[in-house]
Amino acid sequence: MLHSAKGRNLKDVHLVAGIAVLATNLLAGVWGAIAWARKDPSIWFWYLLRVAQVVVVVQVTLGLILLGTDHRSKDELHYAYGVSLLVVTLVTEGMRAGAAQRELEGIEDVDALTPREQREVARRVVLREMGLMTIGALLVTTLALRAAMTGGG
Repeated sequence: MLHSAKGRNLKDVHLVAGIAVLATNLLAGVWGAIAWARKDPSIWFWYLLRVAQVVVVVQVTLGLILLGTDHRSKDELHYAYGVSLLVVTLVTEGMRAGAAQRELEGIEDVDALTPREQREVARRVVLREMGLMTIGALLVTTLALRAAMTGGG
């Protein structure tokens, strides 16, 4: 299945995975944007986002396998857009740590806060993280569209 004489099967799987990248990241991005705008820390957003991130890893891996087996895109930009999907996914994930730190600035002892204040700080952290990850998912969607436009090889 991975490899016919001309690599057609793997190219088809790569195409389907590319559509999945677009669909899952767009869904996560729109869901996250709506939840963030409503100031509603959505648990489902995180499930959708994780699925979208796994699909990105699968897609980039398939692309690298195609490249490694000498199947080339007609446009070299396709590789830059393809790898950027993974870079954006990893960078936005890394930015989450900074989001929590920013919300905790000025709070010397979290344990000294009342339970209500602790919940409010946690809510602000989650909303800030959702905002960052939503932007990341929408950026991945945009880059995946560009990758699709430059693929065609």
